[in-house]
Amino acid sequence: MRKEHVEPKDRSAVRSLLRLWPYVKPVRNRLFGAALVAIVASCLGLVIPLVLKWIVDGPVAHRDPGGVWLGALYLLLLGLLEAVLFGVRRWMVARPLAGVEASMRADLYGHLQRLPVAFHDRWSSGQLLSRGTTDLMLLRMFLVFPLTFLLVNATTILVGFVVLLVQEWTLGLVLLAPVVPLVIICSAFEAKYAKVARLAQDQVGDLTTVVEESVLGIRIIKGFGRHRSQADAFRVLAARLRDTELGKARLLARIWALITTLPELAIGAALVCGTVEVANGDLSAGTLVAFLSTALALRWPVESIGFLLAMSQEAATATERFFEVMDVAEEEDTGRSAANASPEAGGMVFEGVEFRYPDAEEGSAPVLAGIDLHIRPGETMALVGATGSGKTTLTSLVPRLYEATAGRITLDGEDITAMPRARLRELVSVAFEEPTLFSASVGENVRMGADEADEEELLRALSVAQADFVHDLPDGVGTEVGEQGLSLSGGQRQRLALARAVVGRPRFLVLDDPLSALDVHTEALVEAALRQVLAETTAVVVAHRPSTVMLADRVALLSEGRITAVGTHHELLRSSAEYAWLMSGAGRPDGEGAVGGARETAPAPRTDDDEPLGAKAPAEEGSPR
Repeated sequence: MRKEHVEPKDRSAVRSLLRLWPYVKPVRNRLFGAALVAIVASCLGLVIPLVLKWIVDGPVAHRDPGGVWLGALYLLLLGLLEAVLFGVRRWMVARPLAGVEASMRADLYGHLQRLPVAFHDRWSSGQLLSRGTTDLMLLRMFLVFPLTFLLVNATTILVGFVVLLVQEWTLGLVLLAPVVPLVIICSAFEAKYAKVARLAQDQVGDLTTVVEESVLGIRIIKGFGRHRSQADAFRVLAARLRDTELGKARLLARIWALITTLPELAIGAALVCGTVEVANGDLSAGTLVAFLSTALALRWPVESIGFLLAMSQEAATATERFFEVMDVAEEEDTGRSAANASPEAGGMVFEGVEFRYPDAEEGSAPVLAGIDLHIRPGETMALVGATGSGKTTLTSLVPRLYEATAGRITLDGEDITAMPRARLRELVSVAFEEPTLFSASVGENVRMGADEADEEELLRALSVAQADFVHDLPDGVGTEVGEQGLSLSGGQRQRLALARAVVGRPRFLVLDDPLSALDVHTEALVEAALRQVLAETTAVVVAHRPSTVMLADRVALLSEGRITAVGTHHELLRSSAEYAWLMSGAGRPDGEGAVGGARETAPAPRTDDDEPLGAKAPAEEGSPR
């Protein structure tokens, strides 16, 4: 899970928002055109006070009803033209900016697919989901409205004050008095609101994570009656987010109150001063009406500053959150030079492989150390070890889900780090202990292992995995399996995952305890069919059951991150007490939890039929982190 966000000291909203330019650049003409239209529309509103001045000093002063009606017609036309121009502005930006949002979302999704697995280990899915939905929606809203109106309102205020100063410069100076206090207030507001806005967006990500986990784990929650504790956890996060949002509302209320009060006081002072001047004959009534109408027309551009700054800060933090992910380096497509290839070393070879997780503490022991293993071409190697010994981690290094921190792995003499990842993952096919299916049809899920597989290959893979149950589903291989494939049983999901691994007839096969969810009868059928597949490929199989081990030509024993023994099943039964203990399923001879506690006095397994008897060994729970 990601660590708590620390606000950078040199944070700049403008600098953050400028990073959006590559996405905005393709639609810049429409965006600038829309801003120009909006400026014209806004400035038309400043013409209305001038028409009012003409009406008051002309037709009204000369008691000309026809002139008043003509002035009213001018005002109506100006209002209609202003409304039409604002409508045109909205039409000009709606479609292209929706395209900008779609482009950013597509880039984020594609980038997430290319990031290393270690990144996804650190980040919660809810944080990533909120960046692809809520944050990008905020950015689109900013580009549609605040971005344009920051420019429009600034231009309107500037033009408006020029008009005011031309009409009566002394009253204009009165209205300019609040400018300096407003600038100071807005600067302080911007700094405080930025922190609260970032906190709120991070909390939305945390809340999204809880909701997602609760939905995906609903069977566990119901099975253990944990709905109240989950609801309590949700309420705590929701209350925290509510408090943060209320903090945002308080900041907005304060800034809005100040931004509204100061200009109103200035307008009131200008009204008093202007009335005195009209009474003294120094100012015409029409000029005072026009002056006050212009000042009132500037109320919204001024008062909207707080609202626009708030949306801009939220957009800036959303931009930062978006680029926090986009700035993470993707998996490198190639690594060491292909000159290290060793054509004479065929099959799958591990040479001095070492691995520690990227976030491991400095100086900590590696998860895997000094792994030397040679799986000959066409050979199947079973990988056996206690839970936490590093079996799953070792198999994850072959398709480069993780990168070895030392040593190298070669396939038919070619260093995997010198291969493009696309080619590597065409050569190597994997099936994990925990099968993952997608909201797609059975056929689409299986063909993820080989897009080009035809119907014959698909049916062959289903047959090997003993997944013929799909033909009894409502639409056969076209049946949608639902989210996570939870409409199927665990054994059915595992068989489809195995079919996905073998459908493309891969040269190298990595199977992580692929039969753990099958009953003994189905397991026997799958093993019989799987032997034919394994005869055509080079494979490494993580095994816990003796029956799975019997699929292999040789066995490698992994203990505390090191290969401690390699040989056939029968050889290891005779020579390794730890292996014999793992295969027997008996209790630990010393009663301790450490695998290293297995001694030579471990009870010997029965080998009457060349296979030890006993209960199933405990399944590995995941990577030994």
